[in-house]
Amino acid sequence: MVASVVARPEVEPVGGVDPITAEVIRSAMETVCFEMATFVSRTATTPILNQSNERNATIHDWQGRLAALSVGIPQFMLSATLPIAFALEFLGEELYPGDVIVANDPYHGGGHLPDFNVFAPVFHIHPDGRPELVLIASIQCHHGDTGGAMAGGYNVFAKDIWSEGTRYPLLKIIERGKERRDVVLTMRANNRIAGFVGDLRAQVGAAQLGVERLSAIIDRYGPDAVKAACEFVMEDARRRFTKEIAAWPDGVYESDAYVDADPVGNRDLHVHCKITVDGEHLRVDFEGSDTRQEIAGWSTFGNTRGYTISQLASLVDPSIPKNQGFIECIDLHVPLGCCLNPTEGKPVAAGTHHPGVEVGDAIALAMSQIIPDRCSPQTYKYGSPRQMWGDLDPRTGKPFFDHGGETNAGWVNAVKGVDGWGALSSSSGNLIKASAEINETLYPHLLRGRNFITDSGGAGQWRGGCGSLFVKEVRTPTYVNQYVVNQYHTHPGIAGGHNGSPDSCRLKVGGPEDQVVKVDPSVANVRLETGERLVYRFGGGGGWGDPLLRDPQAVLEDVWDEYVSVEGARRDYAVVLTGSLEAMDLALDLAATEALRADRRATPA
Repeated sequence: MVASVVARPEVEPVGGVDPITAEVIRSAMETVCFEMATFVSRTATTPILNQSNERNATIHDWQGRLAALSVGIPQFMLSATLPIAFALEFLGEELYPGDVIVANDPYHGGGHLPDFNVFAPVFHIHPDGRPELVLIASIQCHHGDTGGAMAGGYNVFAKDIWSEGTRYPLLKIIERGKERRDVVLTMRANNRIAGFVGDLRAQVGAAQLGVERLSAIIDRYGPDAVKAACEFVMEDARRRFTKEIAAWPDGVYESDAYVDADPVGNRDLHVHCKITVDGEHLRVDFEGSDTRQEIAGWSTFGNTRGYTISQLASLVDPSIPKNQGFIECIDLHVPLGCCLNPTEGKPVAAGTHHPGVEVGDAIALAMSQIIPDRCSPQTYKYGSPRQMWGDLDPRTGKPFFDHGGETNAGWVNAVKGVDGWGALSSSSGNLIKASAEINETLYPHLLRGRNFITDSGGAGQWRGGCGSLFVKEVRTPTYVNQYVVNQYHTHPGIAGGHNGSPDSCRLKVGGPEDQVVKVDPSVANVRLETGERLVYRFGGGGGWGDPLLRDPQAVLEDVWDEYVSVEGARRDYAVVLTGSLEAMDLALDLAATEALRADRRATPA
């Protein structure tokens, strides 16, 4: 066996730490992130955390800068820095070893009220007793209620942030290692869910575990080496991302994305994006986005920032660390008062999804003018999570509240070389949607169907992923809140690919025909009687590239798999098939296909 050695360029040590040690420390911090997140899944009391994985951990340095992260929901992790920066500024010298802080306020760096950030400082105690802040362990989780006027944390009809729930800019839930019973009592009193405090304590435990693990790393390498490692990996990310930017053609690239409507019916919420590339400099500007003050769709600056970073991160070398060095390469401009940076007090429950998600659409569409081969919108079109509740589960005799986290498929875009695949777009990270068995065990509902929808994926040289038909039957009187988008402005295709199919939702199906409700754009407190159904058609993902360039054999295989119909093959791809799926005698007529494609190219629609 012959071993080959590849010469690598010399990398100068930074602050007394060599590159190998810095990478070992970075990897150790990422492992701590993974362990913290896993701790929550194993100790939380409610399904939204112990089943769905809607939790993410990050490590920050002594200045609050993002140093490390692990698997999770990208936007969630990348919006964690601002609440920590606020805490460091506000508390200053009042931050002590053993403290654990909880925050959820959208106007102090957060996204929306259900997203609770729990974080703890990691101090190194010197021999003389002097404490030195070195790192901060942070764990972000989505909780099932926030108080306010409507159960579930998504009061999409709220007129202001105070109607949505309780704001916690900063609370020390643990001070100097001792739980503050007054804080726990206050938070319990402002939440409807019995398991809320259990979930909160799971987060606190994860943060404390992070402190323990990070303290061991600091003890092993020393505080100076750990701080130097943070500086090294941030500079590494900055250098590598800047190098990619410098390879892009200079210019100004603009795009527009739209939300069908906010929850109260204001139509066509507008997101305008202008990306400027000038040498090594990248500017993302949302000047020109919607400024109507009457709308009910607002994405906070922290939320907009998270979606911006996560979409750009998906377009570059995936091995570049996602940390403060990466973030600082982006000159982000979001005018105060537009729908992506509201003035304090605006409601944001719905806006954290829409128009927040459309930030990713707009960036992908603009960047497709620069690097189309790597572009795909890392976005979803959920509207807001469905809420279903009732006064009596006949199996238990107790009320129930279902957050609508079941498995579905939708909005998975193709990229160059790969069809849209799977059920969830990568913007969902490691989020797990509940199986029918879990959902039916927890709630008095039956899942009657969730099949892929034929012809729902956007046509392209690479086809978008299919949407799905979701049918849920209630076994006891149940109330529903639902907000639906993607009915008119659908998931975008890239580089000539077609958009995915639209969403739609109907309620009370199976009851009297004249009582069936089409959701457009939202409903609240609609009562489904026993045996009635919610029927949701989730839209498909956009395609990539000209559909006329798709391999005809791949189209034939799609028809065999029922992703595309025989009619859709001809309509969308100009592929002529003979026979039928039912008779199991499908065949490709290549000569007719070539003639039809030549005709389409000669007379484009």
